[in-house]
Amino acid sequence: MAAMSSAPESGSRIYVAGHRGLVGSAIVRALTVRGYSNLLLRRHAELELSDQSAVRTFFKQEKPEYVILAAAKVGGILANNTYPADFIHENLAIQTNVIHESWRASVKRLLFLGSSCIYPRDCPQPIKEDYLLTGPLESTNRPYAIAKIAGIEMCWSYNRQYGTRFVAAMPTNLYGPGDNYDLASSHVLPALIRKVHEAKVRGEREVVVWGTGTPRREFLYSDDMADACAHLLALPDREFDTLRTDDHPPLVNIGCGEDLSIAELAAIVAQALSFKGALRFDTSKPDGTLRKLLDGGRINALGWRARTPLPAGIERAYADFLRQAC
Repeated sequence: MAAMSSAPESGSRIYVAGHRGLVGSAIVRALTVRGYSNLLLRRHAELELSDQSAVRTFFKQEKPEYVILAAAKVGGILANNTYPADFIHENLAIQTNVIHESWRASVKRLLFLGSSCIYPRDCPQPIKEDYLLTGPLESTNRPYAIAKIAGIEMCWSYNRQYGTRFVAAMPTNLYGPGDNYDLASSHVLPALIRKVHEAKVRGEREVVVWGTGTPRREFLYSDDMADACAHLLALPDREFDTLRTDDHPPLVNIGCGEDLSIAELAAIVAQALSFKGALRFDTSKPDGTLRKLLDGGRINALGWRARTPLPAGIERAYADFLRQAC
């Protein structure tokens, strides 16, 4: 008799933690499009994931078969520098509770979402999964990165000790519907959308961009990322299990394979928003890591590639920003 597959079926109970954020909301859309009809969703007010007792009760009552852990405290350089204790404490608590209770509940597969900031600041480009822990981290987001690295190690440890199927997916910089446009806590692309929009509305002649404009970044539309997660979750066991061997962390990059400078990004945003003014770079502000381009060879070999060109994605993100602003 053939072994039963661990891949989900249309009626499988799938818990998406953090379903209202940029990442989680996109994953819910992707799963719905693929026909999964039994999604378990809880708002923060309904389930505090940093509360171990509350998480244990939820898993005991709802019995999820699959878990996608997209809940996290996230933010840009300013937020990471201002609240480092909050970033490491909240993220460690959330992922520790969810990963541990997923094991206790015999969850068939878990997908843990992180970020490309887990990799060393100055590692070779493009960044392979094997470069994890090979050098110092970028200081401006080290607490967040260390928390996410701990989550990867937890997935690996539970796989090795208990035979679980827990995989960590590390997306590159994301943007899209449901993004955070608060200038005090947002990432660079949504911050640029808001800055350029407000300058256009006010009739201003320039937009100030943090840093020198020379760092290079890779940007992935959130629905492409979500499609990658749904693709991973549905892989046949033979392919899924290539990501969770004892020899290396169960880690897979998710990116588009192309990067551009912040100056080039700002110019594309200005063009998409029809802003005619100048872009001025404030070199007194930090640049962060000089380059972060992920090597997507591992997920490409499993049959997935990004589809949304950056200019088209920015136009969709701007439309979403306008909806939020109304």
